[in-house]
Amino acid sequence: MATSTSPLTAPDAPPRPADAIEVGRVLGAWGVKGGIKVKPFSSDPQALFSSKRWFLEPSEAKPGHQVPPLLRVASAREQGDAVVATIHDLTDRDLAQALAGARIFIARSSFPTPDEDEFYWVDLIGLDARNRADVVLGRVVGLVETGPHCVLRVKPADEKAEEILIPFVAAYVDRVDLAGATVHVDWEADY
Repeated sequence: MATSTSPLTAPDAPPRPADAIEVGRVLGAWGVKGGIKVKPFSSDPQALFSSKRWFLEPSEAKPGHQVPPLLRVASAREQGDAVVATIHDLTDRDLAQALAGARIFIARSSFPTPDEDEFYWVDLIGLDARNRADVVLGRVVGLVETGPHCVLRVKPADEKAEEILIPFVAAYVDRVDLAGATVHVDWEADY
């Protein structure tokens, strides 16, 4: 009896890179030939297009669910607010649907280079927020998408202090120094 291999059993897949970032989730099958539909975590899903290797992990909601560790992407394109992709060696709708909920990771090193004064959220998280008086307001712990612009979520060193929200716009952000791990802002702790 011959055994067949499917993308769901890829024993020779390389390990997920140490710099891998979660960039989306598989929504389910797309089309009848094994395509998948993906919910990107960014309004500009260029990271999904920059790599032909998507590393997968099962959804937290489906512990023990088997997904392949790696998908080799043949093509990907935007469709509305989703991304649709065809995957090498995945030609069956049922196998594609079985990937629903899987978390997609891509190596940060394969992301497109941002333009000057553009930053990936993942690069801002963990930076110190320092104001013009050279006071460290806290550490960036996340960002919030508000529509017109993003807002930095800054956690002060004092655990009892409330989180500081700073609009990520030129009026309040003087500069971002990735090498120095600092966001320089025109903001005070008591705003």
